[in-house]
Amino acid sequence: MWQGNRMSFPTYDCFIRQFRDVFEHSEELIVLCQGHSTAAEYTLAFHTLAAQMGWEDEPLRLFYRKGLSHDLQSELACREEGRTLDQFMDLAIRLDNLIRSRCTRRYSPAQPAAQRLSKPEPMQIGTTQLSSTEREKRIRQHLCLYCEQAGHLRVSCPIRPSHQDSTAVSASLHSFGVPVVINTGGRRFETNAMIDSGAAGNFIDISFAETHDIPLLSCESPVAVAALDGRLLGSGRIKYITPDIQLQIGALHTETIRLFAIDSPRNPIILGLPWLEKHNPRISWSTQEIVHWSQSCQDHCLPTHQPSTHPQEEELKPSDMSGLPLEYQDLVEAFSKTKASKLPPHRPVDCAIDLIPGSTPPKGRIFPLSQPESAAMKKYIEEGLAKGFITPSKSPASAGFFFVKKKDGGLRPCIDYRALNEISVKFCYPL
Repeated sequence: MWQGNRMSFPTYDCFIRQFRDVFEHSEELIVLCQGHSTAAEYTLAFHTLAAQMGWEDEPLRLFYRKGLSHDLQSELACREEGRTLDQFMDLAIRLDNLIRSRCTRRYSPAQPAAQRLSKPEPMQIGTTQLSSTEREKRIRQHLCLYCEQAGHLRVSCPIRPSHQDSTAVSASLHSFGVPVVINTGGRRFETNAMIDSGAAGNFIDISFAETHDIPLLSCESPVAVAALDGRLLGSGRIKYITPDIQLQIGALHTETIRLFAIDSPRNPIILGLPWLEKHNPRISWSTQEIVHWSQSCQDHCLPTHQPSTHPQEEELKPSDMSGLPLEYQDLVEAFSKTKASKLPPHRPVDCAIDLIPGSTPPKGRIFPLSQPESAAMKKYIEEGLAKGFITPSKSPASAGFFFVKKKDGGLRPCIDYRALNEISVKFCYPL
């Protein structure tokens, strides 16, 4: 090999050695996979090879993501945007540690602890001492499933022994819970739901359903329930399911759902993998909250703008404006509450709001709200949607929302636009 007037590689062996120095590391980097190692170990190996390459972040990010496990790639699918390579690697390590911790806690053997019961209940659901026929009869006749007496439920049975010394199956420390509202039969009540990707269905605690008079229907074909090792859990079959009920998550997300009835005293509602696959929400695992709904939810579960169903306030009668000076009589329409509840008609010209070149729209902080403030925010959103003043948005840009207490004790909503104003082009003109 010649370069100019001199030989670059005097021998073939020198050429091969230089060729391998350049391309061998890239081949190792391309085929590197996480396999059964942790994300931290995989990242260290990737860093070691990448340091010898001198590549830009974009191709390195592509090959790094390609080598991660399939489960971790799925978790990171919607989280890569706006992160540097190092930030993306740190996130992958944290998520991998979280997934491994959940699996260890959820699937660790706990057979000896599960046997520490004070004494067996003679009529407990799921044991062989209460036949399926007898159980169905008591549910149909609204009898206690423990003592077969009327007037109370199993959860409040006066002769049922306490379970404070027993070990119940509980969620892992990393389980993700959300407050929900259930609407059924004209009744509304609040509870908490656990979102669990390891659950193969959507469930409701049978005692919770009994307590709140949620009707249970017989399944057309009983659903088998088994542990990871193939052992049947309880009676091994789920025989009851709720009719269609309305489930509300947050201020706006509402859906119709049916839940299988199981014995789950710690978690009254469990939303499993079928629910996650249907709604595909974006979840912030650091704050344990749903931060974004999928396009399907935007189309079917979140309300769109509809005309307000509330009766419009009547126009003020002329007699009410009798004290208005003559020079202001032409402004009577400005005091109309009906017109104030509507947006003005669209004009031929749109006023642009220009941002400083190179700036990025801000992401507003989340302010903690008290219960009265949360109720006021929900009312504010519902009224704004009904009037058409606001619409659901998928934009990552946002502004903080909080309340300031008024002198009369009410709450005044405030939206913090200071960060947006700082990057807006100031348009100064004479008044």
